Amino acid sequence: MLDFAALIEHYGEAKVLSAGGALIGLLFGFSAQRSRFCLRAAVIEFWNHRFGEKLSVWLLAFSTAVVAIQLLILGHYVDLSSARQLANTGSLSGAIAGGLLFGIGMILTRGCASRLLILSANGNLRALLSGLVFAVAAQASLSGALAPLRATISSWWTVPGGGARDLLGLAGVGHWGGLLFGLVWMVAALVFSLRSGGTIWKWLGGIGAGLSVALAWWYTYSVASNSFEIVTMQGITFSGPSAEWLMRILSAPQMPLTFDFGLLPSVFIGSFLGAWLGKDLKLEGFRDGYSMGRYIIGAVLMGFGAMLAGGCAVGSGLTGGAIFALTSWLALIGMWLGAGITDRLLDHGAAQAAAAAAAASGDVFKAP
Repeated sequence: MLDFAALIEHYGEAKVLSAGGALIGLLFGFSAQRSRFCLRAAVIEFWNHRFGEKLSVWLLAFSTAVVAIQLLILGHYVDLSSARQLANTGSLSGAIAGGLLFGIGMILTRGCASRLLILSANGNLRALLSGLVFAVAAQASLSGALAPLRATISSWWTVPGGGARDLLGLAGVGHWGGLLFGLVWMVAALVFSLRSGGTIWKWLGGIGAGLSVALAWWYTYSVASNSFEIVTMQGITFSGPSAEWLMRILSAPQMPLTFDFGLLPSVFIGSFLGAWLGKDLKLEGFRDGYSMGRYIIGAVLMGFGAMLAGGCAVGSGLTGGAIFALTSWLALIGMWLGAGITDRLLDHGAAQAAAAAAAASGDVFKAP
């Protein structure tokens, strides 16, 4: 085990945190790229009743995060009761509205915040532009022009921190119940994986992405427990780090080192290495002005929605969901609903119309 007290004494909290963020970011970026980890793709498979490879990867990552975190808690390696997702006052209205908006934006940009970063490292210019717009919208929602609207929506329906935000406590099942829940979904993920086939990277990447979330909680908790300074425990998220890096680049390059400082660029590097290994590097751009407008609108909705919901698909979905925070689960449900409805109305409807038109013209090859 790492001697965190010695590391902090020698290097200081900031360097230890950023180094941990960098290593965990590499693991997440590489795993997510190789497994094609993506909430949007999983949602589309779910709502189309396919239960295939994309859904199995997401479930494998989610269940791995749940099982690993519950084992760490039961083994007394971490205590996450003071994590902001559980201890601070939360917004139920923000979680619901933010989740829905994020889900809509996720379909419009064809990827969640983490997926945009992963694809940017593979040469996808659509994802790169969308990621930049997402960062601007997140920062504007945090402390800029959109902050008053975010604060207003968040104030509509709040819940106090503590037991009122802990789903395991509210259900009366404790962490053993959380572990059982994770194991059940892990079995489901493995069944879906076996049925859908795919490469070994699907298994390893999904597990690696989930373990990254658990490692982030363990690492930041360990630093906080051994530090005389106030250190915030956290998992992996991309809304806050994106806003932080935007400010570093634009106006505050001397901001102190944080876990997020190491995380974001390392996810990019890890994805690049995964794409290079898998020969997935490819320069891609927009087809037309309509698609560019769609991506920009979606990125704005995701940035605002993530700040409302308390995190992105990874920040709320995996990081908050794996510790059974009430608001994170509401946000995650909102993402699934918003994405499913938007895909049905926008992309699924367009695909059906194109197929019908091709069939009417007698040219089956025109159907997508």
